[in-house]
Amino acid sequence: MTLVPLETALERLLEDARPLSASESVALHEAYGRVLAEPVAALRTQPPFDASAMDGYAIRGADAGVAGNRLSVIGEVAAGGTFPGAVGAGECVRIFTGAPLPAGADTVVIQEDVTVVSPGMVELREPTRAGRNVRGAGLDFVEGDLLIDKGQLLGPSSLSLAASANHPRLCVVKRPLVAIIATGDELRAPGSTLGPGQIISSNAYGVAALARAAGAEVLDLGIAPDSRDAIAALVKKAVAAGADVIVTLGGASVGDHDLVHEVLTGEGMTLDFWKIAMRPGKPLMFGRMGDIRCIGLPGNPVASLVCSQLFLKPLLARLGGRPFRQDMRMARLGARMPANDRRQDYVRARIDELDGELVATPFDLQDSSMLRVLAASGGLIVRAPFAPASDAGEACQVLMLG
Repeated sequence: MTLVPLETALERLLEDARPLSASESVALHEAYGRVLAEPVAALRTQPPFDASAMDGYAIRGADAGVAGNRLSVIGEVAAGGTFPGAVGAGECVRIFTGAPLPAGADTVVIQEDVTVVSPGMVELREPTRAGRNVRGAGLDFVEGDLLIDKGQLLGPSSLSLAASANHPRLCVVKRPLVAIIATGDELRAPGSTLGPGQIISSNAYGVAALARAAGAEVLDLGIAPDSRDAIAALVKKAVAAGADVIVTLGGASVGDHDLVHEVLTGEGMTLDFWKIAMRPGKPLMFGRMGDIRCIGLPGNPVASLVCSQLFLKPLLARLGGRPFRQDMRMARLGARMPANDRRQDYVRARIDELDGELVATPFDLQDSSMLRVLAASGGLIVRAPFAPASDAGEACQVLMLG
C-alpha cells in the first residue's frame, strides 16, 4: 500500500468531524473546561439595586459638592440589609460596600473624605461629585441579556458569570468517549511479574492522558491477546459502551500476529488509510465503523504517543467542539542534522532558550521504543520529506510538547 502523506491523512481523518450533537446538563462545579451547548442568558439583573461601591456615607448629591458641609447620621446599612427610611437634606447613612442605597440618596462619600465630628454628625473633608461610588442597578447585566455564546469553552470567569446570572447548571457538549484496546500476547499490566518474552503495557496510559487533555472521556478496555475472538470481544464492548472513537494499540501492521485490521473490518469498519509517510508512526490505520472512528496506533510507544498528538488530539477536539492548534514554533538547530528521506520526520529534541530564541538539539538516539528520550524532550523537530542536511544554527520548526 502506498504511503499516504501526513497532511493528506490528517485532512481525511478530520474532513467530516463535527461537534457531537449530544449534550448533557452538569452542575456548575463540574462545568469547568466543558464546551457550552446552549447560550446562557441572564435570569436576573446584576446588581439588582443601586449599590454602594465603597465604605462610606450615602448622601444626596446636592449635599456632596461642598467641603465643610455637616451631615446628620440617621442610620447604618451593610451588605445584605436595607435602610427602612429615606435620606433627606443635610442627612446621611453610614453604608458599606455592596449595600443597597437608601431612598433619597444617590451618592456615596468614601469614609476617608469624612471627619466624624460627633457620634451623630460628620463633616465632608473633600467635595464629591454627585453619583460617585454608586453601582447602578443592571451595571453588569440585566435579566434577559445574552451572556455566554454557545460553543464557548467554560473557564473560571464564565462560570462565575453564569452563577451570578443564577444558573445552577449548564448544558454542555457531550465529551467524546474514547475506548482504548491494547493488543499483544507479550503485554502485561504495570506491577506484574514478567515471564520470558513479556513486557509491560505502557502505551495506554500516555494515550489516555492525551485524550483527556483534548477533553475526552476514556474507557480503557485492557489488553487483548493476539486472538481474533479476544480482540473482537473488546471491540464489541467499545461499541456497546457508545464509544465515539476506538483506539487500538499495536497489531495494525502486516505481521502474522497483527490482527487488528482484519478484526475491525470484520466488525464493519471501512478502511480509509493504512500507513502514512511519517517517522515515527508509519503503521497508522484509520477507518470508520458507522459513526465510530477507528484509529489503529503503532505498538512502539513513542510512535503511539506522537501519532496521538498529531491525529487523535485534533480529532477529539473537533468532536468535542473545542478549538485546537498544535503548538508550532520556530527555533535554531543545536546540532547538525542529516538529509531526510521520503517520510516527514518528528525528531525528539531538547529545547532550550538562548538570547530570546529557542534552540532545539536533537537527541542522538531516536529509536521509537525509547520512552525515556521522549519524556526528556521539550519538542519534536519537524523535518519535511527530502529535507536537505541542516547545520547547527539554521532555522527549524518545532512541535512543542507539554
